[in-house]
Amino acid sequence: MGHGVPAKCRVQYGATYPAGYWFEQPRQWEFAFGLVKCILIEKGGTTFGRVHGVAVDLPVLVLNLNYEPLGVCTARRAVGLLLVGKARMVLNGRGVLRAAQGTIPLPSVIRLTYYVHRPRPTIPLTKREIFRRDNYTCQYCGRQGGKLTLDHVIPRHRGGTFSWENLVTACAACNQRKGDRTPEEAGMPLLRPPGPPPQSALYRFQRYLVDHAEWRPFLEGW
Repeated sequence: MGHGVPAKCRVQYGATYPAGYWFEQPRQWEFAFGLVKCILIEKGGTTFGRVHGVAVDLPVLVLNLNYEPLGVCTARRAVGLLLVGKARMVLNGRGVLRAAQGTIPLPSVIRLTYYVHRPRPTIPLTKREIFRRDNYTCQYCGRQGGKLTLDHVIPRHRGGTFSWENLVTACAACNQRKGDRTPEEAGMPLLRPPGPPPQSALYRFQRYLVDHAEWRPFLEGW
């Protein structure tokens, strides 16, 4: 502790902080950027070594000023936003980061101090997103995992489009068996009609909830 650290930036070593704890903007911006630099240096494995044994690349949920989930950044980036007053700590619970000048809470959820205007995010139509929508399950036989392929319900040479409504996940065996036929012609009914995935925040950030269940209350309803 010490080393010219502004008093309002000093935190208790090894402590955890309740939801709602946040850093006030330091008067010395050089210190703020210097601290972030020290964290980067420690992450790089140079002079300072590790950052108190905690990876600064852990994901952090970023909320808009109105608490709308915006995206995910690294803990390193989140700390930088906190220190320059562009964000406030909403949820900690991960312990602290240790840098040359002291320790700071490791954030799990932060909220921006300004409003970001942006259009409603949409999920891109990709092979990976089709698999995710279908829960990595063949939509013909119900087999999960294994070698999965992308199948056009209506074959392309018969006017089938590259769309949410015409693309499904299929195992290699079912795709080969169906060939250039429709499900009706092949006698292979779909488990459910294909369509666009949910646009909710819970769906968009679903893959993070396995390891970060504490984010769920901030995602529900958006």
